[in-house]
Amino acid sequence: MATPTAYAILWPTKFLPGTTDNYVSNEVIAAGLTANQVWPFLADTAHWEKYYDNIGQITPPASGSLLTPEAVGSRFRFATFGFPPLDIELAECVPPTATTPGRLAWRAWQDGDADSALEVYHAWVVENTPWSSEGKPFARILTQESQIGKPAAQLAEAQPNPMLNGHQSWLDGLVKYAKSKN
Repeated sequence: MATPTAYAILWPTKFLPGTTDNYVSNEVIAAGLTANQVWPFLADTAHWEKYYDNIGQITPPASGSLLTPEAVGSRFRFATFGFPPLDIELAECVPPTATTPGRLAWRAWQDGDADSALEVYHAWVVENTPWSSEGKPFARILTQESQIGKPAAQLAEAQPNPMLNGHQSWLDGLVKYAKSKN
């Protein structure tokens, strides 16, 4: 039996994977959760520090901690991976439905000279899978990030890869947290 093609990230041309200084992709299939059970904890910045220890100093958008379609274009800030708080602009926010994926994406940047400037595009897809087991649903959660700048190139060379491992922690923490709340 063929399975449908999984939804993918909608990349701005500037951040196409393979054309930037660093790119990582992480994905989990969460047994026993639906996309709608995961989404509230991803789309609300007030929850992030409760399940992801590599983020802090979150300054939510002026509209509040909840990232919504109406907040697209708004700015917020947070610190991660040892960088001071990055400037962030919400680029995409589409909550999931029973049949369509949720999408969340932001552009982040750190101004500076050739050695310190950084640009990032971080995106998420949260969707229900077309299968279940023993009546339990499965949610697919995909996060990918593409980065431009010398700090990004340095992260790409580090072993073990801090971005790959950090984003896996974010996914694992999100799933564990969502399960504890549902």
